[in-house]
Amino acid sequence: MKTLQANAGVLTNLEVLEFLRARGATSDPMGCLGAVAPSECKVFDYLVNTPACNQTRGAIDEFLKRCEKFKLAKAEKFNIINLRPSNQALIDPIIEYCEKRLTKDEARGIDEVQELVDSVLEVLPPPPAKPDEEMQDLEETPTAKPMEEN
Repeated sequence: MKTLQANAGVLTNLEVLEFLRARGATSDPMGCLGAVAPSECKVFDYLVNTPACNQTRGAIDEFLKRCEKFKLAKAEKFNIINLRPSNQALIDPIIEYCEKRLTKDEARGIDEVQELVDSVLEVLPPPPAKPDEEMQDLEETPTAKPMEEN
C-alpha cells in the first residue's frame, strides 16, 4: 500500500467503516482471513455497533450545514457525528466551554444546546438496537452476594 498524503485529515467513523468494508472486512471471523488484518476486523466489529453503521454521507452533510450557526470546532463536530449524543448531558463534555459558547435564554426562549441536540436527533440516525439476547443476559446476570462476616 502506498501513502498518497500522510495525515490528510480526520475521518468520521462512517468513513473508516466504509474503508474497511471496501477492503473486505466482515463480522464473520472466517471472512476476515486474507486481505484484512485481524486488527481491522476488530475495528470493524466495534464500528458496526456504533451510530456509524446507520449513517450516510448525506445525513452527515446535512448535520454539518445545520450546526454551522453554533460555531463548533472541527473536532467537536466530528465527536458529535461519531458519538451521536442524544441529550444535553452528553453534549456538554464534547463542547469546550459549552455554557459560555451556546446561549440559553429562557426569557427569549433560546436554548442552543437543545437546538443542537434536536438537530442530532433529527438528522443523524440512531445506533443499532442491541440484540434481545444481550439484554436478557444482562438482566439474568446474578448480582454479587454480600460477604459473610466471620
